[in-house]
Amino acid sequence: MSLVETDEAPSILFINQHYWPDFASTAQHLTDLAEYLVEEGFDVHVLCSRGHYLSGSMDVPVEETHNGVHIYRVRATAFGRDTILGRLTDYASFYSSTLARVLAGRSYDYIVTLTTPPLLPLVGAIAKVLRGQRYGIWSMDLHPDAEVAAGMFQEEGPAAQLLHVLNNVGYRGADFVVDLGTHMKRRLHEKGVADDRLHTIPVWNRKDEISPIAHEQNPLRGELGLDGKFVVMYSGNAGRAHRFEEVLAVMKRLNGHPDIEFVFVGEGPQKRRIEAFAEENDLSNFRYLPYFPREDLQYSLPMADVHLMTLREEMAGIAVPGKLYGIMAAGRPALMVGPEASEPGETIQISGAGRVVDPRQEEAPAQALHDTLLRLYRDEETRTRLGTNGREAFLEHFERAECCRQWTALLREQVRAENEPATAPA
Repeated sequence: MSLVETDEAPSILFINQHYWPDFASTAQHLTDLAEYLVEEGFDVHVLCSRGHYLSGSMDVPVEETHNGVHIYRVRATAFGRDTILGRLTDYASFYSSTLARVLAGRSYDYIVTLTTPPLLPLVGAIAKVLRGQRYGIWSMDLHPDAEVAAGMFQEEGPAAQLLHVLNNVGYRGADFVVDLGTHMKRRLHEKGVADDRLHTIPVWNRKDEISPIAHEQNPLRGELGLDGKFVVMYSGNAGRAHRFEEVLAVMKRLNGHPDIEFVFVGEGPQKRRIEAFAEENDLSNFRYLPYFPREDLQYSLPMADVHLMTLREEMAGIAVPGKLYGIMAAGRPALMVGPEASEPGETIQISGAGRVVDPRQEEAPAQALHDTLLRLYRDEETRTRLGTNGREAFLEHFERAECCRQWTALLREQVRAENEPATAPA
């Protein structure tokens, strides 16, 4: 019998390596969505690990219910992101524990897998073959496309080819796939995912957590000694998907500027490279801060005058930096180094929320970044206009309530079709 004909709450199991109280981006977005769905009458469960996004385990119970969401944390290693071997070990242990739990546990109206760790959608495909379990995918990024683009695997090598086959089985067998934008949708279509199974829902931020704050009302600027400074901030993961050649060149050129301060916040594989460059060049107006807790983002993001973003050309459609929506929520202009033909590049241009320096279209991209940054530094009126544009676009398209509303409608539609027999992936 279809759930449309009963009073039962639709049951959804989300699977991702990270969840509350971890501060990984995927953990925060999944927490937002899961708790929203509870309010909409869904029976929501989450399967995750106790591993912290950076390294080590969190002191949290194996099972608990938080804000109506039933959380189950499987046994897995927690070496963290410092080494590739440690990360792969974490992935493998979480994957095996999750697959065992899914195959031995209860059935749900839908399982929704995210994409951390890579190949996680394959869990859904196996459950569909062995148990007739329906599943969907929330495609936060694409694997092994990201690893190939980062140079970790050769595109034509046996490892990449095997991973592509396994990953494609997971995607092609899904009842639905949520992508983050037109460029990711194109890549998924090329992988063989049918158009009628692809649904675009962007990630988001929350208007009740981040809003424009005047510098004189922001206590964090005073605490960090940034009063009177023009703060150029890079906030978030400094990962392999990002390019910093132009940013580092501009930092060196503006070294010692009496007003401009470069502030990096977060972690990532390229953090050591950035810090080593700053030390080698004795940069005096640079600092690297650890991640702020989520409750402090209301002060850290508006602390900037301009936010830096970067994306490697080959990562367009593979990785979609969600940090843009926090920047827009804070009412600050985004200055991106990366392809205009990408999700963030197009969002910035269409909404008028900042500037994009595309290295493919500039003979001297570092010079273009330098000149664009100085123009923003000198023109407060333009900065205000760009920030206002970004805030307005955020409220209309990238706020939590709007995006989660789209998710709710999609899941209800999928559950209504539950009485149709599931088919095994090819």
